[in-house]
Amino acid sequence: MLTLNRLVEERDTEAILEYAREFHGHACPYLALGIRASLVAMEELGVGRLDYSGSVDESILAIVEVNSCFTDGVQVTTGCTLGNNSLIYLDLGKTALTLVRRSTWDGVRVYADAEKLAKYYPPGAVELFNKVVKERKGTPEERKRLWELWEEAAMGMLHLPREEFKIERVRVPPIEQAPIFGSVRCSNCGELVMETRAVYVDGNPYCLNCAGEKYLGVIGRGIVELNGRMRV
Repeated sequence: MLTLNRLVEERDTEAILEYAREFHGHACPYLALGIRASLVAMEELGVGRLDYSGSVDESILAIVEVNSCFTDGVQVTTGCTLGNNSLIYLDLGKTALTLVRRSTWDGVRVYADAEKLAKYYPPGAVELFNKVVKERKGTPEERKRLWELWEEAAMGMLHLPREEFKIERVRVPPIEQAPIFGSVRCSNCGELVMETRAVYVDGNPYCLNCAGEKYLGVIGRGIVELNGRMRV
């Protein structure tokens, strides 16, 4: 099997989608849209998929503005992931990707407009999506039919003309590389916690859970403030 780096180099979009399907769990239009937008941005910026040295150095950053299927397509295609600190998430709610070189902070932003892309969906696909996914209704047969239509729509998104995207050159303010922090042990649960996420009570370190402090988390609707112990 060809490596993902080679598939991206050869622009084998359907094979990339198969990798993305395994990563994401299913194939859908916005997963494919993330692949296509990434390839457009990579071509415009003149970069390839992040390799070993690039991921360690965070030489290329992908900045996404939405936490949806689109972002998984970006991660698979660019190699910029949350875990290798090359993926930056801005909670702006827009289907957009900015790819930037850390060496110069020159970047390319690629935006996709959902209303413009509506014509690429098979008849009845959006209505079925609303019933099965948005409203959490639908029969097993309707769910099966939706995934068939979603596959068809995904294949179309893989080959969108560049003209369907808003593409612009941007300058990105410098973003620090991921620092390496030490850990301290929580005085209550005994677990290690990054020192920058510990709070001190009477001189003793506690994790945010045990201290009952609020913290931020990413859920379906974006970045929210959470408060409460996530432990039995």
